[in-house]
Amino acid sequence: MKVIHKRKPMTLAELEAKFPTEDACKSYLQAARWPQGVICPRCGNKEVQEHGTKPYHWQCYKCAEETSYRFSVLVGTIFENTNVDLIVWFKVIYLMLTSKKGISALQVQRMMGFGSYHTAHKMCHKVRVAMGDKDFHKLVGFVEVDETFVGGKAKNKHGGNRPGGLGGGRGMKGKAVVAGAVQRKGNVIARVIENTSTEVLDRFVRETVSHKVSLLSTDEASGYRRLTKDGWPHRFVKHGRGEYVNGAVHTNTIEGFWSIVKRGIVGTFHKVSKKYLQLYVNEFQFRYNNRDNADIFGAAIKGC
Repeated sequence: MKVIHKRKPMTLAELEAKFPTEDACKSYLQAARWPQGVICPRCGNKEVQEHGTKPYHWQCYKCAEETSYRFSVLVGTIFENTNVDLIVWFKVIYLMLTSKKGISALQVQRMMGFGSYHTAHKMCHKVRVAMGDKDFHKLVGFVEVDETFVGGKAKNKHGGNRPGGLGGGRGMKGKAVVAGAVQRKGNVIARVIENTSTEVLDRFVRETVSHKVSLLSTDEASGYRRLTKDGWPHRFVKHGRGEYVNGAVHTNTIEGFWSIVKRGIVGTFHKVSKKYLQLYVNEFQFRYNNRDNADIFGAAIKGC
């Protein structure tokens, strides 16, 4: 029997050896952006000319015939118009990718020696935007769908703000809602949603899960009640009755993902505003979907 050895992700020492200079970083970014050769980011022209005196700069005479359009390897990326060297950006991205529960902007500031917290915070958010899955494919096979609530605990709120008494309840006031769908042994798609109404959850499932799915597992939440009526192979477990597994029907995989997200938010970031929650969800989703990818760094750079 042939033993397959999975290549390990790049170490920090390997990162520093691979990108010792700014030119090494720009060369890598160029290859990641344009593996078939440099093209104009404005008009798509393949016949661009190298700038005579500036490395990693090109000129396109097709979209600006009189003066030419000049662009660099950074144009159209999150690195454009930044005062931070690319070699520093690469290290920040590496730190974010190799921390399973995430790394706070404050820790990035300390490790990188930034004089300003704002610099680290802005860089991390730009990377999280790039980690958003813009070209996802609908999930197939055995898929689980669930939602979770992110925010302060009801027991810590003032009495008048506690929904449903001390215990709170589904859709607790002040909490943000995140819906997730995961293909077993595959990828996860997670999005911040407005609420847990049938309309919202039904729309989320239709946008993220293929109708040709083999099995769609959820809990007994009423928001999923239309799925069976509309012909989906939908089955559910009754968590309210203590049922968590019924044959192949369960939501353990997506709940495992929620556990990673919440441990990261509570243990690393401590507090995340609803305004930026989707960016943090992007980060956890990207790391999860690339958990077996030895070149997760390369995948991140391509998205930048």
